[in-house]
Amino acid sequence: MTQAPSTSDTHWLDDDQQRDWRAFLGGSTVLFERLDRDLRESHNLSMPEYEILVRLSEAPSRRMRMAELAASVAQSRSRTTHTIARLQNAGLVAREASPDDGRGVLAQLTTAGLSRLEEAAHTHVRGVREYLVDAVSPDDFAAIGRAFDAIRRELHGKPF
Repeated sequence: MTQAPSTSDTHWLDDDQQRDWRAFLGGSTVLFERLDRDLRESHNLSMPEYEILVRLSEAPSRRMRMAELAASVAQSRSRTTHTIARLQNAGLVAREASPDDGRGVLAQLTTAGLSRLEEAAHTHVRGVREYLVDAVSPDDFAAIGRAFDAIRRELHGKPF
C-alpha cells in the first residue's frame, strides 16, 4: 500500500497561479453550464449527448464502436453506455452488434439523430462564438487551444 506524499513534497501554486486556476474553474464551469442549458432548452439535448451525436456524424457510415466513441468524448464506457441508451430511447441513435467480431457494439446515428444534430449545431456554435471566441482576444483563444492540446497529449491514454 502506497502512502500519500507529505505536504513538504507538494509544489504549491503561487498566488498568481492560484488566481488563474480559480478563474479557469469558474469560467469553464459557467461556460459549459450555459452551453448545456442552451442545448437542453432549445433541442432537449445535453452537452454530452450533443458531443456523441457530433462524433457519430463525423464517423464513417455515421457509426462507431462504443469503446472508440467513449474514448473520443473522454467519458467512461459506462457513462457513454448510459448516454447512448437515452439517445436510443429518443430514436436518435441505434445500437447493433459489430459485424466484425460479434463481441463489440456499434452506435449508429439515425436520420432523426442527424436532423436533431443539424438543428442543435446552430445553437451550439452561436454559444461557443458568443461566450468564448468573441469574449477573448484571438491571441488568448489561440493560447487556450495550445494549452488544452498540450493537456490532451499529456493525459491521453491515462485512465480517468
